[in-house]
Amino acid sequence: MSAPQSSSLSDLSFEQALAELETIVRALESGQSPLEQSIAQYERGAALKAHCESKLAAARLRVEKIVIGNGGEPSVAPAEFG
Repeated sequence: MSAPQSSSLSDLSFEQALAELETIVRALESGQSPLEQSIAQYERGAALKAHCESKLAAARLRVEKIVIGNGGEPSVAPAEFG
């Protein structure tokens, strides 16, 4: 039931990391894994969660917003967060 684990989180896309995290959550919720395996899964899940949060933060910085200028023409400007 476990997804293949990449040795490096940086190789995983957001979608891959999220899918693996969902698999880990289901496995932990089932309560069927031995304690040591559950601990290892939990640690991997924590790392995957941090990776996903990092990917989301990077995507957030790339988001652009549409601005309607004085002449009514739309243009694109960097999003302002904060």
